[in-house]
Amino acid sequence: MPEKWTGNLIGRMHNECITYDDIAKELGVTKAYVSMILNSKRTPTDAKERLEEAFQAVKEKRRGEG
Repeated sequence: MPEKWTGNLIGRMHNECITYDDIAKELGVTKAYVSMILNSKRTPTDAKERLEEAFQAVKEKRRGEG
């Protein structure tokens, strides 16, 4: 079963129009790997922190463009 934080992050990504691909590019990993983490198929110890940081970075970059 997916962890609660993943559902929360996916919801915020949806609200900000941030895709798995955006997060993957920010982290330097593949979209498939991001998907595996968010679907709890992979559980690296620092996943929550890294994905949250990537989300914030993408969000800030987009705000800077507008």
